[in-house]
Amino acid sequence: MTKPLITMRDLTLGYDRHPAVHHVDVEIGCGDLVALVGPNGAGKSTLLKGIMGEIKPLGGKIELDGIARRDIAYLPQQIDIDRSFPVTVFDCAAMGLWREIGIWRSIDASRKRRVADALAALGLIDFAGRQIGSLSGGQFQRLLFARLLLQDARLILLDEPFRAIDVGTVADLTKLIERWHKEGRTVIAALHDIEQVRAHFPTTLLLAREVVAFGPTRAVMTHANLSRAGKVSAAFDEEAEVCERTPEPA
Repeated sequence: MTKPLITMRDLTLGYDRHPAVHHVDVEIGCGDLVALVGPNGAGKSTLLKGIMGEIKPLGGKIELDGIARRDIAYLPQQIDIDRSFPVTVFDCAAMGLWREIGIWRSIDASRKRRVADALAALGLIDFAGRQIGSLSGGQFQRLLFARLLLQDARLILLDEPFRAIDVGTVADLTKLIERWHKEGRTVIAALHDIEQVRAHFPTTLLLAREVVAFGPTRAVMTHANLSRAGKVSAAFDEEAEVCERTPEPA
């Protein structure tokens, strides 16, 4: 078993004291490639934001072993990103260098080559001078992955990275995720496509406001577990107060 990079103990996350996910006990190891799966509204985005540090726990804790926030790359869903901002494809990708140069420093020639290489790797070098608002959904997602590539992070969190993009882009981005995995980076991706999860992700966390199952994908992604996840998520009380875990009998 790999050394835990992320440890969640009796973790409850939510908004305005209403839990969105609760009593999560999970350890994710260094270099793990994990699919985060569950019905709509199951708390997948909330859990990623909790790991990122954007949401403070209502209960329990998250521990990151030897990793700072600057070592985490987080990709939110496209619908949460404003594409009307007047910035070029090149400059948007270059934002991935902020952790090493800061926000205000200029980019030297060697770093400009790295940005160009990242855009080339994602098939976007010919679009470098365009405004990001002119890109298709698939092209924009490639751009966001180019920015992630430049961040060079140890932990990569992806929220629905394949939603509403073309098949070719999905295939190319999946290859990049598998490359990160081979490099020993830890990747957690919230996904909907069950067959894609089974084909490319060795570990799965099935979430329905609580952990339904966690472990090897083949054991987790069963009909019984998926059915249970749907029922648990549908029965969840959106207005529930933060609950206390009942102690297990000795």
